[in-house]
Amino acid sequence: MSEKKPIGEERKVEFLSGSAIDGAPLSYMVVLASVVVALSFFPMSAILSIGGSFPMSQGVLGLVGWVLGPVAGAISSGIGALIGIFLAPHTAGIPFIRIWGSVVTSFAAGTMVLGMKRKGWWFWVWLYAVLSFLYFIGRAIFINGVGLWPAVANSFVDWSALILFALPTRTLFAKWINSEKLGLVLAGLGLGTWTVFGLAHACLAAITYHMFNWTEEVFIMLIPLIPFENLMRSIIGMVIGGGVIAGLRAIGLVKPENAIY
Repeated sequence: MSEKKPIGEERKVEFLSGSAIDGAPLSYMVVLASVVVALSFFPMSAILSIGGSFPMSQGVLGLVGWVLGPVAGAISSGIGALIGIFLAPHTAGIPFIRIWGSVVTSFAAGTMVLGMKRKGWWFWVWLYAVLSFLYFIGRAIFINGVGLWPAVANSFVDWSALILFALPTRTLFAKWINSEKLGLVLAGLGLGTWTVFGLAHACLAAITYHMFNWTEEVFIMLIPLIPFENLMRSIIGMVIGGGVIAGLRAIGLVKPENAIY
């Protein structure tokens, strides 16, 4: 028997419920905030410069933005980080830094849009990260006497993310995440996670360095560690994000209005 092809205009399914923020259902936001909370219990790496540890939840902050969009993603990650601080204090670090970093990361991920809507939002978060990066580098070199090479090498994650986010690679990673091919989805998730958390790391480094002013010796010690930590975040983003996106597509849930996947 031959299959009959559907005829007529393609229909678009949209949410009609009012229980949504910026086009993302509250139920989706609660679920992803819960994922952030759950992963906050698992330390990923020690914070040698100020003490404490990083939670695994940092690996999925980009995913939250890609699924929910910039505004809902930032709110969901911020709430998840806030709850995680109380339930998992061993990975809380500096509470404000943890919450703000979560908000910035998910917001940056959500601005990696493919269409015309909000296509200029990325520039403002990128500009904030650039100014933060310049303050961090300038303070290190001109005020605290850190050498140029240690400062540049230490901030590799930051400036590489700034470059990747400013170039067309920003939308390329988004296209890969949106692709039907799992390999491209995983590549987009990994490289996208490196980029958006690196962007947030530049913003946070300006704050933490202003507070602690660690020495050149600490800069040198952190040169191999910071990229390794961001690589671990990228791997977590690939593994968990790939599973989440595959599952969402398989069960056919309606996408939030500003979803990228």
